[in-house]
Formats: sequence, structure tokens, C-alpha cells
Amino acid sequence: MKKIFALILTFTIIICSLGALTSCGGSRFDENKNISVVTREDGSGTKSAFMEIIGLKGKTDVSGVIVASNTASVLVEVKGNPLAIGYDSLGYITNDVKMLKVDGVEATIENIKNGSYKISRPLNIVYQESTINDEVNKAFYAFLQSSDAQAIITDNGYVSTKDDTKAYTIVPGLTGKIDISGSTSLLPLMEKLATKFESLQGGVKITVAGGGSGTGYNNAKNGVSDFGMISEGFNPSKADNCTYYEVAKDGIAVIVNKENTFDNISLEDLKNIYNVDAGDSAIKTWAGVTK
Repeated sequence: MKKIFALILTFTIIICSLGALTSCGGSRFDENKNISVVTREDGSGTKSAFMEIIGLKGKTDVSGVIVASNTASVLVEVKGNPLAIGYDSLGYITNDVKMLKVDGVEATIENIKNGSYKISRPLNIVYQESTINDEVNKAFYAFLQSSDAQAIITDNGYVSTKDDTKAYTIVPGLTGKIDISGSTSLLPLMEKLATKFESLQGGVKITVAGGGSGTGYNNAKNGVSDFGMISEGFNPSKADNCTYYEVAKDGIAVIVNKENTFDNISLEDLKNIYNVDAGDSAIKTWAGVTK
């Protein structure tokens, strides 16, 4: 029995010395060590949105970055790495990680709706007002405001900004087609919304294409598409004959390991962690983050 106990004790000491059990030697988080920067792969809509919101659109990754191929991979990496920082759509965050406040504001649906949480943006469609006079377009516009659409929005990690919505009412005998183009950030959600609408209105075919917000503005303005998708606040100067409708908001949470002692990060510090061109302003360790 003594030999068994000794073996167990020895094994425990070895594990503790390696830092695999934080309960043995305290937290493994050390603010003087380098931050493990986690990002999504190029082509990810979440990455594109995050980098654009923090002012780094089109920038390459910082050296040594950990690239996660999907939402689950981000969570796994941050959960298992005390030095990690990452980001993910709010709807997919679990209790396995900790969300940081950004400039003192929590990442909540309420704060995203009221605009106080800054790592969020509206996902809009732009259209000419005469577009809604068409029966098919009018029906799709009504669908976007329905509880059916809001369920799809929330189920896919976006933030619904509509309250007290009602179920969509099917229009008998409706036939026709709808063309939608623009923002690639809104495109995945719009494809799901279009598919649902087509299932409800079997005589309607919807074509959804990307091209970016600029394409969304131009195609709506010139009548190339019935609706243009944009992933920013509506700018009338880009389509002076159009108006807009907010489909949803895209909220992205900044996440760290539960052992991390930080609860807040400034937008500027976050930018200097992810900015490959930050130079002398680059933040490499947690000690460099403002408390």
C-alpha cells in the first residue's frame, strides 16, 4: 500500500510540476508571457467582420498567430490555453471561456442592440422604395420582419433587433424571382433566409450573390438587384435613391481563458494585439494590456 501511495504521490508531483493541474500550483496565467493570439482562417465571415470593425480590414495575421478553422476550434483553443485571446460570434460562446468587456461594456444582446458594445455592426439591405411595390418583393420584405426570420437570425449567432414579431403569412399563388447581392458578411445569413422563404413560397426563386457592400449599394441604386446587402450603417451618399432595412446585427465577443485575470480590454489595445503593422505600439504580453 505504501508503495502504491508513493507512486501516486510521485505522479502527482510530476503533473503539478508540469503545470497540468492548476489546482496544485495555482493559475498558469502569467501576464509576463506572450499572448497567444487566436484568429479564424482567411475567408471566415467572422474574421472579416472582426478585423474590419477594429480597423484592420485587409491586414495579414501577426506572427505566431494560432489559426482556428471553425467556431468550435476557437473555443477549444481558448479553453485550453491560459494565455490565449480570441473572438467569436456572441451566439456561440459557451461557459468554458470568459468574455472580456470592451472599453468597459459587456458583450450582451442588449448592448449590441443599443450600440454601446462597439464590436458589432448592422447588417442591412438597401433598396429603392418602388421595389416594395412588387408583390413578390413586398412578401419577402414582410418575411424579413417576421418571427420566422428572427428565429433563423438568432439560431445562426446573429442579433435580432426586432421585438414582438409575428409569424409570416403565406401569400397563396405567389410566383416570381428576387435578386439579392452585396456584402459577403450578410450573405451566409441571407442564403438561409432565402431558403426558408422559398420553402414557404414555393413559386418564388431567390438568387443571392456576394461582391461586397459596394456592390450592394451599386446594384440596388442601379436596379441591377432588387435588394443590396451592406455590412455597415446606411450611407445615403452611396445610393441616394435608396432606403434601407436592418436585417440583424453582428455581435462578436472577445474571449479569454477562465484563468485570465483580466475582465476588460480597450479597443485600442485589442487592435494593437492583432495589428501586424502596430510597430512600437504592438502588444505582445498581457502585461502590456491596460488594466
